[in-house]
Amino acid sequence: MREFIVEADGGSRGNPGPAGYGCVVLDAATGETLVETYEYLGVVTNNVAEYRGLLAGLRAAHDLDPSATVHVRMDSKLVVEQMSGRWKIKHPDMKPLALEAGRVFPPGRVTYEWIPREQNKRADRLANEAMDSGASASSVRQPSPDADAKSEADRRAAKAVAAPGWAPADMGAPATFVLLRHGETPLTPQKRFSGSGGTDPSLSSVGREQAERAAEALARRGTIQHILASPLTRTRQTAAAVAERLGIEVTIEDGLIETDFGAWEGLTFGEVRERYPEDLNTWLSDPEAEPTGGGESFAATATRIAATRDKLVAAYAGRTVLLVTHVTPIKTFVRLALGAPPESLFRMELSAASMSAVAYYADGNASVRLLNDTSHLRP
Repeated sequence: MREFIVEADGGSRGNPGPAGYGCVVLDAATGETLVETYEYLGVVTNNVAEYRGLLAGLRAAHDLDPSATVHVRMDSKLVVEQMSGRWKIKHPDMKPLALEAGRVFPPGRVTYEWIPREQNKRADRLANEAMDSGASASSVRQPSPDADAKSEADRRAAKAVAAPGWAPADMGAPATFVLLRHGETPLTPQKRFSGSGGTDPSLSSVGREQAERAAEALARRGTIQHILASPLTRTRQTAAAVAERLGIEVTIEDGLIETDFGAWEGLTFGEVRERYPEDLNTWLSDPEAEPTGGGESFAATATRIAATRDKLVAAYAGRTVLLVTHVTPIKTFVRLALGAPPESLFRMELSAASMSAVAYYADGNASVRLLNDTSHLRP
């Protein structure tokens, strides 16, 4: 069954006053924008405009696929609570609109979610376009062919991030973690060990550009609802670039920090082999082995990541969350999701500013959707 996301908003300059609504219909599986619509309403109240935006969004979704399910996101607490059945509808102007909205799809096929205003910017922008244009202006827009061609690679990657996959319908929406490795630092091109026990380098100019490209791609997809980042400088800088573009605050999550590589911090693999050959061989063959000088073993990293995963899956069930982190944590998320052995960590390529994704379902199963996608980094 196809699922749509409807984002709707309405506004009135005067309440009542000149008013308009805007709404966006997205494909929940790919993040693709399918329809944008707005309309000038004349002089009505703010709440009526919000209900008219909801009704227009539901109708647009129904026109696309009347058998679909719909998840509505609005920053109107009133509309969300009333349409969810938790608040009574007393205003005579809103009752018929609510009844009409409830009839577009059969009961149980539409769910409602309140979101902060900063997460409803597209619908808000369209509502303001309607009010600015006035004179009974209205518009329905689909993405242009040029825009479609430009973002095709992004939509393919987004589909991998958000597609339902094998999960049965009664499992509900998964917690989806989009795993973004930070952009390059001066140590990245030299392939030097750079963990949590080193110099904590900042992004290089190349890394900053990579972060901006990732931010642009994620903004086009429109599926990210929360951003969490490792506390290290390079991840915080990468997350900040995305957060500024998406208008979402960054939460620091210590569990996403990179492994501590002990005395190997700042060294190349060749330098470690030359200076600590026996320690390196043991480390490569035993996940319990620590790097020279008391760093963190891969087994300890896996325990930490598993605990972080469980905490975040519980906190963000049904949400799409961007985790800005490092090579070892991302590989560990993927390894644990696949049930792969520890040595699989050495068999994964993970480029700077690449995206991977794992979805976690209510029954404890996981589905790897994407690994080391770098399509957004190409011009």
